[in-house]
Amino acid sequence: MSIVKAKNKKTGITYVYESESYWDKEKKQPRNKRKLIGKLDEQTGEIVPTRGHNRIGDPSAPNGTPQTEAKLRDQHHDYVAQLARQEELIRSQADELAKLKSEKTDLVKKLMELARAYGA
Repeated sequence: MSIVKAKNKKTGITYVYESESYWDKEKKQPRNKRKLIGKLDEQTGEIVPTRGHNRIGDPSAPNGTPQTEAKLRDQHHDYVAQLARQEELIRSQADELAKLKSEKTDLVKKLMELARAYGA
């Protein structure tokens, strides 16, 4: 395995990859598999992690502040509360829809009675 640097000409950002060479039996040629490690900071020369390295709860996150269990529990509680509010809203809208359908049915019946009464 080796480290490869590739500069994007459009953005000017240099990306750092971990490259592994292997032999492609079908094409009978050497090939490379690359895995992105991060971006190269031009000023300091350090590799800044990208993609999955900044996920919540990743202890290798560059900011060094992994999520604690308490924070995760709080987030879970917030999501559960939000779901409960959404379910209540859906129930109330379903009730109102049923009420409106009932009113519509009553109005159609009255309209039919009036139409019959006046011979329309």
